[in-house]
Amino acid sequence: MSAASGSEKPSANPSSASDRSGRDDRRGGPDARRSSRTDRLVGWLLVVGLLAVPMAVIPGDDLTIVSLWGFVGAPGSDGVLGVGGYPVWAYFLDQPRSFGSLPASIRAWPLAIGFHLLAAASATAGVALGREDRRVTGGLLALAAAASLWVAVGVAVRFGAGATAGWLAVLPVGALATLAVAVGVYGSDLRGAVER
Repeated sequence: MSAASGSEKPSANPSSASDRSGRDDRRGGPDARRSSRTDRLVGWLLVVGLLAVPMAVIPGDDLTIVSLWGFVGAPGSDGVLGVGGYPVWAYFLDQPRSFGSLPASIRAWPLAIGFHLLAAASATAGVALGREDRRVTGGLLALAAAASLWVAVGVAVRFGAGATAGWLAVLPVGALATLAVAVGVYGSDLRGAVER
């Protein structure tokens, strides 16, 4: 019995799982690892970038930006040059009222910060250690979007949105951007968690 008889079994060699284009189709192959690392890096850049996106923008003569980190005011119509800022920690420390007596939308501000930071830490673990539960990162982003929207709606109510100022008195930029990243980057992972 010759080994070259033509009735050989297909080789169980894992290297034979490559297709003609040179890609490795095996789960966990070089292209899958490279793609996974690239996806994690892109996700990380987007999640960390959300830390700089304002939660709300209040357009008008005195443009005001409500960021995760505080208020930023642009020069107004009075001709004064420069940009003023008021950090969030100073805002909470300067309050004469207790935290519990503040409006619910203001109390949601630290939640928005916390959810964003936890999502950034989760995405960072994915890039640095190769360990990220993308469902956790996506879920944290969804919670961050909800908290950011809550803050923006609260600011809008204080600025009279829907009454005299109109619905575009406050633009919820942060909530929209965060939700876009949660759905665009982590949406399939979140759907997979819900469908189980």
